[in-house]
Amino acid sequence: MDILQTILVGIAAIIVLAIVLKLLKFSIKTILKFAINAVIGIALIFLLRLIPGVDIPITWWTGLVSGLFGIPGVIVLLILSFFLF
Repeated sequence: MDILQTILVGIAAIIVLAIVLKLLKFSIKTILKFAINAVIGIALIFLLRLIPGVDIPITWWTGLVSGLFGIPGVIVLLILSFFLF
């Protein structure tokens, strides 16, 4: 995936997450927290992909995991990438 497509997937994941959280009556503060986690998570995945031997695909699944769990989610994805990908 090129950089533009990665950024678009990240933005789309953030928007979907914000809509779902708003529908479930979460506060704006909680939605902002999840959005920041998503941005940090996608940025970390992008930076980790620059390391040779690390191949974490940028998909809806990885965007959702990194968005919900932030840095710990990215660490889990990194560990899973060594076993699955």
